[in-house]
Amino acid sequence: MERHFEKELQSLRENLLTMGALVEQAIFHAMKSLVERDSKLAEKTIESDSRIDELEVKLEETAIRLLALRQPMAKDLRFIVKGTKIITDLERMGDLAVNICQRALELNKKPPLKPYIDLPRMAEKAQMMLKEALDSFVRKDTELALKVCRDDQFIDDLNDQIFRELLTFMMEDPKTISQATRLSFISKYLERIADHATNIAEDVIYMVKAKDIRHGAY
Repeated sequence: MERHFEKELQSLRENLLTMGALVEQAIFHAMKSLVERDSKLAEKTIESDSRIDELEVKLEETAIRLLALRQPMAKDLRFIVKGTKIITDLERMGDLAVNICQRALELNKKPPLKPYIDLPRMAEKAQMMLKEALDSFVRKDTELALKVCRDDQFIDDLNDQIFRELLTFMMEDPKTISQATRLSFISKYLERIADHATNIAEDVIYMVKAKDIRHGAY
């Protein structure tokens, strides 16, 4: 019975990481569709979100069944409870990748407002935060999880910088408002992706140390 339970937990971990890999790929493709003005890739990425949604449902059902039938204790209980929260964060990140694709489809219809420099930087950092959050989950590495939490400030600062720059565009030329607004949305989507990566890192710390740092200093 104990061995079967461990296999079920391992399956939950593996499927959660599969979902995480799909989300990483979706974010990468979403930004690529914007930077390279590849509308077909944007559409394909939007369609692939159904796979992430399917995994969310499957994993949540598994977690609920384990809680109901196995009545886990201590670290196993923390893993399952926080695992369901990580699943939710990943699904929302997938939705944000879809949002980026939707804005890319709109922006690709017109000449670019400006070269895409800061948004790709922001996306690269957000993707790295997600990767490191998942790595910290696999390795139970609380130091790496703390790094992810601290890195969120970089994303916040860059989001503010991009907003100020786009606001200047809009003030100087009202014709840019439509494009600048969409680019501002994308910056905000990336900021939210980083927030979800931070949530995952905080959950890892709780799973390993039973310590809640959500409202404390890093």
